[in-house]
Amino acid sequence: MNKQFINYNGNFFFTDEAIMTAGNRGLKYADGLFESMRFSKGKLKFADFHSNRLQKGMKALRLEGYSQLDSYFLQEKAEELCRRNKFPQNARLRLTVFRDGGGLYTPTENKYAYVLEATPLTCSNYELNVKGLIMDVFEDIPKAINILSNYKTCNALLYVMAGIFKEQRKLDEAFILNQNGFLCESVSANVFVVYQKKLYTPALSEGCIAGVMRQVIMDIAKSNNIEMIEAQINPALLNEADEVFLTNASKGIQWVMGINRKRYFNEMSRFLIEKLNQL
Repeated sequence: MNKQFINYNGNFFFTDEAIMTAGNRGLKYADGLFESMRFSKGKLKFADFHSNRLQKGMKALRLEGYSQLDSYFLQEKAEELCRRNKFPQNARLRLTVFRDGGGLYTPTENKYAYVLEATPLTCSNYELNVKGLIMDVFEDIPKAINILSNYKTCNALLYVMAGIFKEQRKLDEAFILNQNGFLCESVSANVFVVYQKKLYTPALSEGCIAGVMRQVIMDIAKSNNIEMIEAQINPALLNEADEVFLTNASKGIQWVMGINRKRYFNEMSRFLIEKLNQL
């Protein structure tokens, strides 16, 4: 297999090349944030949503020059990297933006640097998982609610520990609770719950990531006259729900088959992913 490239500040390097020093602030202090995106049929999906969230996150981190990373920038860089890697149609992308420069906890400057990575995908459409996910609730570390909670920051130890939890228990995914004990998200996705023909998802005020696919699915639901409610959700509702599914920008929708002995349907999931692929 040919070596693949990454884009580091506008320059291409092989993925196994050393490009950063031990003083990198992303490494030392998790001083940055990232976007996971999907490139489909030569276009970056929902580029406006991604750039909007990225710019808001950079502004919250007091990073200068955030307005430069608009949807045009994301589309152009995605096309360049996928073309260089010879998979110009379908790919999963991760853009990591971190504070450049030195300093200890207090940075010496607030300029940004970035790394864009890409991995090929075989399918241009979103595909619903054939086998439903088996999940449980990760309770060891709750997610704090603060002004950074809605962004995908590089401080991911909570998700790492939740990932270890699911692996040790041979689960497919795990639910994460917020500091108040309410449902927040999963290890790598937002959560939706179908209960009495209404669609629920944790409100942004509950500390969940402001997911791009979360917003897309909410918009699809509303346009198809599905009652959509952003709320504070007690995890006990998982035992009463008719259906549970997860959303993220890379995979679209993944339906959950069960938690403990509770089993779910996937009627809403199938309907929404069909509408998603029609966009």
